[in-house]
Amino acid sequence: MRGEILVVTGPGHGHLYPCMQLCNRLTKRNFHITLVTSSTLSPAIPSSFTQNPLTSIAPIAPSGQQSAQDLRLYLTSRCNISDSPPPLCAIIDFQMGWTKHVFWKFDIPVIGLFTFGACAAAMEWGAWKVQAEELMPGEARLVPGLPQEMAITCSDLKRKIFVPPGDGGLGRGPPMPGDRPPWVPEIEGSIGLMFNTCDDLDGQFIKYMEDQIGLPAWGVGPLLPEMYWQPSDSLIHDQEIREPKRQSNLTEGEVIQWLETKPRGSVLYVAFGSEVGPTMEEYQQLANGLGDSTRPFICVIQPGKGSCGLDKKVGDRGLVIYGWAPQLLILSHASTGGFLSHCGWNSTMEAIGLGVPILAWPIRGDQFYNAKLVVNYLKLGYMVSDDLSETVKEDDIVKGIEMLMGDEEMHNRAILIKAKLRDDGFPASSEAGLDAFRGFILNQKAIIY
Repeated sequence: MRGEILVVTGPGHGHLYPCMQLCNRLTKRNFHITLVTSSTLSPAIPSSFTQNPLTSIAPIAPSGQQSAQDLRLYLTSRCNISDSPPPLCAIIDFQMGWTKHVFWKFDIPVIGLFTFGACAAAMEWGAWKVQAEELMPGEARLVPGLPQEMAITCSDLKRKIFVPPGDGGLGRGPPMPGDRPPWVPEIEGSIGLMFNTCDDLDGQFIKYMEDQIGLPAWGVGPLLPEMYWQPSDSLIHDQEIREPKRQSNLTEGEVIQWLETKPRGSVLYVAFGSEVGPTMEEYQQLANGLGDSTRPFICVIQPGKGSCGLDKKVGDRGLVIYGWAPQLLILSHASTGGFLSHCGWNSTMEAIGLGVPILAWPIRGDQFYNAKLVVNYLKLGYMVSDDLSETVKEDDIVKGIEMLMGDEEMHNRAILIKAKLRDDGFPASSEAGLDAFRGFILNQKAIIY
């Protein structure tokens, strides 16, 4: 065994799952990995994860002083074992940046982990450096070192003010474009950076971040389940890789049965993840748009949003899922030809790797630059609206659906990128990134000891 590495995951399943896959990738390089995670997320970790003899879990309190105390107690216990060398490093999800101060007290170096892509990080950094908030109407401002297609425009700056749940309407959300990115202080003091992406999608942006921050940076993803990378066109069954199962009105079998009745590439999948979504008014616009469109679709309705009458409007042309949806199964089915998505990074990678173009409806944070990557740089989708600071209208949705589903050239391009990413399993460039990290961290150990 080469030594122990600690991986600290941020809150929510969207952070937990990539961190679990990173752990699995690192155990293949003979490291012992300890996943440091909130005790509230521990039940979501499948038993197969802990069956790996090179993997263990260190649960800590969800937040507050008790969280830091739990981490200190774990490290005190771990580092007082006289016959065991100290951990090589801690890989920290930047949302858990406070933990670095605890690790430093035990002389454990830290690596900053971005569970989203390098493009979003690079664009946030670049918008800050070129003072994007000063853009004039009609102006496009290039970010030196980044592709011309990613020049910042006024439409990039137009966003609704996102109010997080429980915020009391105070509007404390992610910073607006041009502000200092929130992760900047969180990665200070790191000795390297990891990104949940690969050179095939994000290579120029990884290099930009390495140059700008002055630290080695590695693309080590997309950090998706092992089954996702099997070189096959067979269905990916979510229930086999993501447990425990969450509540839903439909079984995987019922979803498959419905998909089997639809022509190849004809179905639009509509989902916004579990944390963010359109307003109630926009949900009604969405329901109207799906009702007016002639395309078959699967629409996932988030808790508390109701159905907007969608079930009655469309009959068998639409399948409405309440609660949890088997997203990988739907995206991997041959009948699925498009994805109306909030462009969360996990969903974006899942779709691109399965050859499904995207109608982008970003809601907050990195989703806007993920959408710009998809639409402007990879040319694998369209924006649902040119002005996301305004309510997205029914006409926008109908028009976007028709453009997405009818663009044969885009679908062919999506198939080519799918083959590039998945034909040989996990991307070779990310295997190289993990190998480069291994060499770096073992060299650091040799220097320190």
